[in-house]
Amino acid sequence: MIINGKTIFFDVPPVITGSAGVVGKKEGEGPLRSDFDAIFDDTTMGQDSFELAESAMLHAAIVRALSNAGKSPSDVDFAMTGDLLDQCVGSCFALKDLQMPFIGMYGACSTMALTLATSAMLVDGGANCCVAGASSHFCSSERQFRFPLEYGGQRPPTAQWTVTGAGSTVVEHQSAGNAADGIHVTAIHIGTITDLGIKDANNMGAAMAPAYVSMDS
Repeated sequence: MIINGKTIFFDVPPVITGSAGVVGKKEGEGPLRSDFDAIFDDTTMGQDSFELAESAMLHAAIVRALSNAGKSPSDVDFAMTGDLLDQCVGSCFALKDLQMPFIGMYGACSTMALTLATSAMLVDGGANCCVAGASSHFCSSERQFRFPLEYGGQRPPTAQWTVTGAGSTVVEHQSAGNAADGIHVTAIHIGTITDLGIKDANNMGAAMAPAYVSMDS
């Protein structure tokens, strides 16, 4: 591992050996439809709440990613996932039946990048296999950050539509003989908090843009 400023370069890049992405009905109607592993028409996933539905989606993404990598939960050294709910409760319910060592992580829109970066560092540090993941659900995040859908509030033109979906990857060390079989994580970059005082909770794009510009420059 070589650290250059806020960027970490790996001497032996960890390998992504399996991945999966599952989404809701709205996302499945978009241009990326063919790229998803599963599209669920029922946004509640047969559950009693949107929060439980989010957990069910993340569970499905993790199980599919493990299957694509030819791994079982017992092969995983650490699982790192996060969501947009208090205390990462969505991830907790998604992982509780898989019995994998679990680290809950919260990075809002950067959660998937955060869990993947941490997985790569753990593999570089000696772990053999890690799972990274993240989830969100439009209905649960609206209730968490703005107004419940039942409130019937009008959405302003600047409002974003939080994705209903979940993603997961399996990250392994190259010693498993898989160097040619997956995408290599050659480097990761850890950002800093950039706050230009955006106050509009419905315009998260404006709040996140300064951080992107700072990283790009």
